[in-house]
Amino acid sequence: MTRFLLPKTVSAALLAVAALALSSCGFTPLYGPQSVTKGLSAIEVVAADGRAGYLLREKLDDAFARNVNLLPSHRLVYTIEERRYARGVRVDNVANRYELSLTANWRLLDAKTGQPVRAGTTSAAVTYDSADQPYASIAAQQDSQERAATELARRIQLELATWLAGKAKA
Repeated sequence: MTRFLLPKTVSAALLAVAALALSSCGFTPLYGPQSVTKGLSAIEVVAADGRAGYLLREKLDDAFARNVNLLPSHRLVYTIEERRYARGVRVDNVANRYELSLTANWRLLDAKTGQPVRAGTTSAAVTYDSADQPYASIAAQQDSQERAATELARRIQLELATWLAGKAKA
């Protein structure tokens, strides 16, 4: 029984030493500074035209935890480009698998002056199966739009959070 306690004790000691080493090196989690969370929640997202633009605005509002009671400090405007590529072909030469690619060209504007403070291009791609039944095919395509918008929002959120964290340290 003692031979099983020794490895657990050693691993616990190593974990404690690793935690101590991380705390002394100046490591800070991305969402550690309150300025990052507050900065994200003060960004107003302006939706682009179309279903994909609306879905992205919805996902960004969720990702930023937008506080509607605060006046926005920044405004995020974007255009969105949606492309669909046939990736799988059956023996009768009909596509049955597609890739949906969403690309957002975005600009973060100062809410007071309207001047751009940050800009970027972010992309996300997902795949989906196309069924023989028309309704199932439409449902699969719409689901892929939602999944791509969710991934795109996550990537934009990460870019802006990284920028806000760097701004807070400066």
